Amino acid sequence: MANFETGSVYSGKVTGLQAYGAFVALDEETQGLVHISEVTHGFVKDINEHLAIGDEVQVKVLSVDEKSGKISLSIRATQEAPEKKEAKPKKQIQSTQKDAASSQGFNTLKDKLEEWIEQSNRKDLIKK
Repeated sequence: MANFETGSVYSGKVTGLQAYGAFVALDEETQGLVHISEVTHGFVKDINEHLAIGDEVQVKVLSVDEKSGKISLSIRATQEAPEKKEAKPKKQIQSTQKDAASSQGFNTLKDKLEEWIEQSNRKDLIKK
């Protein structure tokens, strides 16, 4: 197995696809795995929509396990992250809706507690 350094970028060829990722040959005798989460920026539901066997790809070495000989690769680490879209400001509730909501429905626990105590006292008076 050739010496592949963590953090280095290499060219490789996709040799196999599985639901969990793609196997990429780095040379004649060495291949590594690109986990599905490392294929591209964003969510990947089906790896076959992004890669095919025989595709030439740029990969970055994430880790090398000398004992097992396994190499973890990333295609997305070689790509520039897409710019995040600015969140649109949420529409504000019109004041008529706010006023209606505050006059009915929501009461603080303190207000409700006072109401419940009053109701309980009335029931006690009726029972006597």
